[in-house]
Amino acid sequence: MNTCGLMTALERAGLVQEIVHNTPPTALHLDESMSDNKYVGFKNDKHGMTQLGRIVLDGWLFGFIPETEDCTGWEMGRMQMLMDKVQDEWDKYGNLPSRLPDDLRQRHVELYEKAMALAKNKGWNPELGEDD
Repeated sequence: MNTCGLMTALERAGLVQEIVHNTPPTALHLDESMSDNKYVGFKNDKHGMTQLGRIVLDGWLFGFIPETEDCTGWEMGRMQMLMDKVQDEWDKYGNLPSRLPDDLRQRHVELYEKAMALAKNKGWNPELGEDD
């Protein structure tokens, strides 16, 4: 699961802690974006720019989920399936927004500008690291 030393967003969120760390869920601090091994949803996320929040944004971008779906209550397996679809789609564009077709690039700009403005209103600071 931790191939090549890379940690997935789900691992960082504490979803797969039992498998990866052989530690019961109650013994580790779960990411604030998770509650009872379920995603709290984009609208309820700490600030929306968490790794799982960005998976939701990209799910909207690529049309895998409607913008009315913020993934509230989604369990690990369902979030993993969305993350896999998103990653496969990003791979087609070298993981670079600049390589997206014009319509998707514009949609990316719109979604992320809106999300970043909301996140900043919730106290998100893009200068801080993931754990800050």
